[in-house]
Amino acid sequence: MADVFASIPRKDQRAKGDCYLRGLMLDGRRKSIQAMAARLPDGNEQNLQQFVNQSTWDPVPVRRRIAERMVTRIGPDAWAVDDVSFPKDGRMSVGVGHQYCGALGKQANCQVAVSVHAVSDAASCPLNWRLFLPQEWVDDAVRRQRTGVPKDVGHREKWRLALDALDELAGWGLVPPVVVADAGYGQNADFRAGLAERGHAYVVGIRGDITVQPHDAHPTAPAWSGNGRRPQPRYRQPPVPVAELAAAAGRQAFSEVTWRQGSRGPMTSRFLAMRVRPSGVRSRRLAQAAAVAGHGRWDGVLPQVRLLAEWPDGEEEPTRFWLSDLPGDTPIAELVRLAKIRWRIEHDYRELKHGLGLDHFEGRSWTGWHHHATLVTAAHAFLTEQRLAPKADTPDSPSTRSSTPSKTC
Repeated sequence: MADVFASIPRKDQRAKGDCYLRGLMLDGRRKSIQAMAARLPDGNEQNLQQFVNQSTWDPVPVRRRIAERMVTRIGPDAWAVDDVSFPKDGRMSVGVGHQYCGALGKQANCQVAVSVHAVSDAASCPLNWRLFLPQEWVDDAVRRQRTGVPKDVGHREKWRLALDALDELAGWGLVPPVVVADAGYGQNADFRAGLAERGHAYVVGIRGDITVQPHDAHPTAPAWSGNGRRPQPRYRQPPVPVAELAAAAGRQAFSEVTWRQGSRGPMTSRFLAMRVRPSGVRSRRLAQAAAVAGHGRWDGVLPQVRLLAEWPDGEEEPTRFWLSDLPGDTPIAELVRLAKIRWRIEHDYRELKHGLGLDHFEGRSWTGWHHHATLVTAAHAFLTEQRLAPKADTPDSPSTRSSTPSKTC
């Protein structure tokens, strides 16, 4: 508490933060403010409501300190980008809209937040959050005013919010060893280009219908007739979907790789890595823009990355695909481990939502949501530290001894 809440200026606010965190970590199915206050011996519902929903303390320095602390504690192998949804009733919760809700697996009324997590095989923890604001909120002055959405906040696509969160972390001096994401982000050529522009290596999921050129394909231009513009170099053969390209290599080209020990034994499947050049209109335009900005002219060559494909035993064709711009000598076992390391954040989301009440917040305001998400992140970070370095359960252990607060929170 003294460390991560040092930026909160008032002692009584820090005491309420301590109270709120204990409420989040106590047993109890519901982690709304009312339910937590009823369970806490020093709980005061009105004080906690004011601290979360109306108080002016800035959550950003708190998130920064948590991120700085947890990157050091975890020693992440990657940062994972993902999003999480919260089903809601009504129209007045900030950012709520009829959109895809992963929690329900369908279109529904919900909030969606984008998150960046530090991930290793042993632990993970959220580092930053962005609340997604649907397009319908841009011009809805009534809802924006009632929920306190800042004037400079508008609709931004989730992939842009993810890059914003990474940029903020970079401003804190924190840089990812590699970024991993599912196909919801990896499918987007602009997201991949944004990572590359920032110097962030990536291993991201894609669908099997993304088209590529083989790595050894070369663009050519017909001879110029002397009239009109000179022909631009381009690839003469049509691009191929990655699913078709991987399948054409044949099952014998896939190698068995074990990436971790699961609860039921080794996690093993068959994989193939090959060099490719992502094509498609957007990929070509991004490559051309980058070349023109750097050299003044584009030679038509598409950037080269590695395609990772999985062909599990018992399947008739490859089933999963990733793109990576890690160095070409990166072993396939390391590519697979990073591609699969996102499993850790499913543990985060389960604990954040079901154990610590991330989706139990009943307030409606922009400020309240960001305060609550930051406090839940702090609670999760504390529990992660305990799992990484458990202390003996003795009266002398500062992590387990109880204290009697001097003021009612």
